[in-house]
Amino acid sequence: MSRKVLPALFGLALLLSACGPQGTPTMAPVDVQNTAVAAAWTMVAATQQAIPTATPLPPTETPSPTPLPTFTPLALPTLPQTFPTATTAASSGGDTCLKPLNMGEAGPTVPMRIENVSEGDIYSISLNLSTPNAFGQCGNLTYTNIKRNGTLTVRLPKGSWWAFAWINYRNGDTSNASGSFVIRIGDNELQRILVGKEAISMKP
Repeated sequence: MSRKVLPALFGLALLLSACGPQGTPTMAPVDVQNTAVAAAWTMVAATQQAIPTATPLPPTETPSPTPLPTFTPLALPTLPQTFPTATTAASSGGDTCLKPLNMGEAGPTVPMRIENVSEGDIYSISLNLSTPNAFGQCGNLTYTNIKRNGTLTVRLPKGSWWAFAWINYRNGDTSNASGSFVIRIGDNELQRILVGKEAISMKP
């Protein structure tokens, strides 16, 4: 070949190489890592959007307490009326047996002889019909100055009695005697009330 032909061929070869297809450019490692991270975050976001939203449960109705049944208290039975004793009547503030005895309405009486066997002088003796008797009467009777070994006969209505005596002795000593006795419905004969140094009792 002539020297004129070679330069022409060389120029043609350059032209053909310039017009040919270009090679695929390679991506840098840093770009590859960033692209992978971005793709991962995109998948996470898509997954979160795909999760269904939780629907809140309807509130549970709280049952209201059921009122307890009411009970009507039964009426208590009426107790029979009893006659009060001197102690209970005095504490209740009502009519008491600590009052003078109404002898005119207390019913039949029985002769009673008070005998002083205390070896002293009975300054005073109080006889108390302590509960209402069959005639609804109660109260007290008081007698004084029954000398040593002396006696005093009185008449008392039937019922339950309580007695109390104040006794003086010649040496200046004093004592109190007390006791109870019952004059029964069938008692009609003379009864004895014995007053000792400390006790009072009834003897037929």
